[in-house]
Amino acid sequence: MKYFVTGIGTDVGKSWATGWLALRWMNEGKRVITQKFIQTGNIGRSEDIEVHRSIMDIPMTQEDHDLLTAPEIFSYPCSPDLASRIDGRDIDFDNIDRASEVLDSRYDIVLIEGAGGIMVPLKGEYLTIDYIRDRKLPAIVVTNGQLGSINHTLLTLEAIRREGIELAEVVYNHHFDKDKTICDDTIEYLREYLDRNFPGVKITEMSDITW
Repeated sequence: MKYFVTGIGTDVGKSWATGWLALRWMNEGKRVITQKFIQTGNIGRSEDIEVHRSIMDIPMTQEDHDLLTAPEIFSYPCSPDLASRIDGRDIDFDNIDRASEVLDSRYDIVLIEGAGGIMVPLKGEYLTIDYIRDRKLPAIVVTNGQLGSINHTLLTLEAIRREGIELAEVVYNHHFDKDKTICDDTIEYLREYLDRNFPGVKITEMSDITW
């Protein structure tokens, strides 16, 4: 089973949430692997995959060494669309799909981490949300309690609903908590919003991990 992990924006703790989700399912007896479908800001390696493995408390896998978990890597830390133009080569979506299918054949769960938020451009007008929709991937949305996060979360969830994408779960990352009043209200507001608009979908609070 493949899931796409997206966030309400950049730097919301998406990589940490992906590793945490993987560890949670591993502790339930599932065979889990993570994939960074497009990595920017690196050469020959994926720093996000390294974060995943650290949280999962496992060494780098053979699939990591074979770059099945990071099939497309670009050097400049920006959107995949701009990064591919800077490096002078197109994103090879067929390569990503092949890698994802190999991982899916070897593991019970594949968590595919996106790059930035759900509307990030991959190639021109082709956005991350288009990639998720076209491949019929259930989405997991990572949010937090920063000021403005309710707005960003609702925009993300409404976009998901508009495109007919299955929402599997919302993960709340406590790492960025600064104002308890705002954070408590954010969680409760989003929980009630999900009950009304996505019945059966839960918001899960990330337990503490070492950052």
